[in-house]
Amino acid sequence: MRDQGIIYAGLVLFLGVITLPITYNLAAGNTSRPPEVKLPVNSKQCVAPVEYMRVSHMRLLLNWRESVVRNGVRTYRTLDGRTFDMSLTRTCLEQCHTNKAEFCDRCHNYMAVKGPYCMDCHVDPKLAATAVASAAKPEAQP
Repeated sequence: MRDQGIIYAGLVLFLGVITLPITYNLAAGNTSRPPEVKLPVNSKQCVAPVEYMRVSHMRLLLNWRESVVRNGVRTYRTLDGRTFDMSLTRTCLEQCHTNKAEFCDRCHNYMAVKGPYCMDCHVDPKLAATAVASAAKPEAQP
């Protein structure tokens, strides 16, 4: 068993390399806490429970899209009887989560989610208002 020292050194080196990211983050003071998102101030309750929305909001939005586009159903009724317009722009972004950058984008960036492709068709109401205002402003002629 002459190679015992080499084997132990190799194991220590292997464990050191494997645990390097964790050790580095601990030494640097980095934590893996999710981002603090600004919750809506105008709306007290979402269309679904928070736990469901954290995990399955995309499933809900895809179901809404299918219902509106394929079936022509535009009203969503919750289990407690409340009704909502099935619209990402008019319901989610206008009534509840009015700042896409501080709500949607923070979580999507943290989770490294590409997209979302929702914004390929839907427009953030604040960005739309800014674009309309800047387009309506007359340009100064030199």
